[in-house]
Amino acid sequence: MKRRDFLKVSAAGAAATAVASPAIAQSSPEVKWRLTSSFPKSLDTIYGGAVEMAKYVAEMTDNKFQIQVFAAGEIVPGLQAIDAVTNGTVEVAHTAGYYFVGKDPTFAFGAAIPFGPNQRQQWAWFEEGGGNQLYDEFLKKYNLKAILAGSTGTQMGGWFRSEIKSLAEMSGVKMRIAGLAGQVMQKLGVIPQQIAGGDIYPALEKGTIDAAEWVGPYDDEKLGFYKVAKFYYYPGWWEGGVSLHVMINTEKWESLTPAYKSILQQAAARALLVTQAKYDALNPKALKSLVANGVQLRPFPQDTLKAAYKASHDVYAQISAQNADFKKLYDSQTAFRNDEYLWWQVAEFTYASLMIRAARQRG
Repeated sequence: MKRRDFLKVSAAGAAATAVASPAIAQSSPEVKWRLTSSFPKSLDTIYGGAVEMAKYVAEMTDNKFQIQVFAAGEIVPGLQAIDAVTNGTVEVAHTAGYYFVGKDPTFAFGAAIPFGPNQRQQWAWFEEGGGNQLYDEFLKKYNLKAILAGSTGTQMGGWFRSEIKSLAEMSGVKMRIAGLAGQVMQKLGVIPQQIAGGDIYPALEKGTIDAAEWVGPYDDEKLGFYKVAKFYYYPGWWEGGVSLHVMINTEKWESLTPAYKSILQQAAARALLVTQAKYDALNPKALKSLVANGVQLRPFPQDTLKAAYKASHDVYAQISAQNADFKKLYDSQTAFRNDEYLWWQVAEFTYASLMIRAARQRG
């Protein structure tokens, strides 16, 4: 190649590089967000889900997109997480929708409603049954965009300082319980209390409350509830499957590039799977440990479960008559859940029941 031709090629290459570099830079902007969690750092399961998500976002963007995670109380209290997102104090929150039913009961569908679908059924409703679209449509009025980013599976029914042998003994019990379950419990005579996770133990210890529900064996053991309440009830009929979301300020979400939106969604999906896997792996060991420490496992009395089921549907009818958003999501999720159980009773439930009996027989 002649020297003159070589210089022409080199100049052309340099020009192309000069044009390409800004384009690459623009496609990967520097983004720094703050995330407020509704959970304490001591819970490596739920709080850890947000940390996992932030880690994957950073890794997939060569640290161009960074999300700094703050525990409940570090910026705002856990039960004010979405307010901080709506008003722009932070860009994103990691929380459970049912904490905010005081604003609108429709928020509960992001987490769980009493006698709702189990975890897999709920995921299917969100992803394939129109749940994501319906929930996002509702959240627009609060300047929020939601992405699934955690789950617990079916939860326990909570810790009671005294044994509950019948529905009558629920009357007057002061219980920490979140979401619509509080309204249902109220119909059973319970006095519901809305208390953030980190504040439950001292309230139970001092006798400010008589009972409390949180998640399940692993988290509950870490929070020490067994030290001040020995009766541990199941199942958590108000939390057949609990989902967690990252709730993002709408303007901040729309400001992201398509690539960053996709990365954030994939990182949240990873957090969803990791959180559920942790609970499935850790809960059995923790349950054994709790029983070894004198915890008394108890099923809810049948009359309590029957009354709770009826009360739940009374609550849904009352809310649906006054709240079109709630009715739309309730009708959608309930129809989807009912169809799901047609399948579960044929294969999933039958297989699980078979294996539970077989494991017991083999010892």
